[in-house]
Amino acid sequence: MTPLIVALDFPDAPSALALADRLDPQQCRVKVGKELFTRAGPAVVENLQARGFQVFLDLKFHDIPATVAGACRAAAELGVWMLNVHASGGRAMLEAAREAVSVSAAPPLLIAVTVLTSLDAADLEEIGCHSKPAEQVRRLAALSAETGLAGVVCSAQEAGQLRQELPALLRVTPGIRPAGFARDDQRRVLTPAAALAQGADYLVIGRPITAAPDPGAVVAAIVADMAAASVR
Repeated sequence: MTPLIVALDFPDAPSALALADRLDPQQCRVKVGKELFTRAGPAVVENLQARGFQVFLDLKFHDIPATVAGACRAAAELGVWMLNVHASGGRAMLEAAREAVSVSAAPPLLIAVTVLTSLDAADLEEIGCHSKPAEQVRRLAALSAETGLAGVVCSAQEAGQLRQELPALLRVTPGIRPAGFARDDQRRVLTPAAALAQGADYLVIGRPITAAPDPGAVVAAIVADMAAASVR
């Protein structure tokens, strides 16, 4: 299986499933986010799994510990491959989430969002965080490691440092743009090959694939490029 995760950021299940039908589950996993899950519910996850896809449920839970634990338990019962919470929810919340999924028959990978890739230093300053993005990512990644999570969501630009400092943590990186594609609303971006070289373990890519005339061909090209980069 490749490290590619395709973000199915669609407003409804028919659109998401139509795109999934143009992809090979042996070449990528898929991500279901807030809009799609809110409209389509667990059924869309089950339909994707029936098509052979492993699903990353990207709901970024962030609430009091008991509420997050219950949500993570429900997600684990869906059989998802990966799910996430916000590391900024704090130690007690992260520990409750970890304990909730650990009792599942097939525990999903539980990862924590550090700093959204749409945020830069000015954005953090505006919300009262006086650390630079890289410093805040390192702080929250360390907390995630201490509380026993499997990995973190970070930009590829921080992945290399985390690989050195916290090598046991998986690094899931959104904000990936193949060469020649628009940055859209992402601030901290790298190409797939560059992200892997920096230390990313999994790459999340959305619009460059989902908005393409031939999504399957774009996936195949990205997979080939990553394979070629790994042997250089």
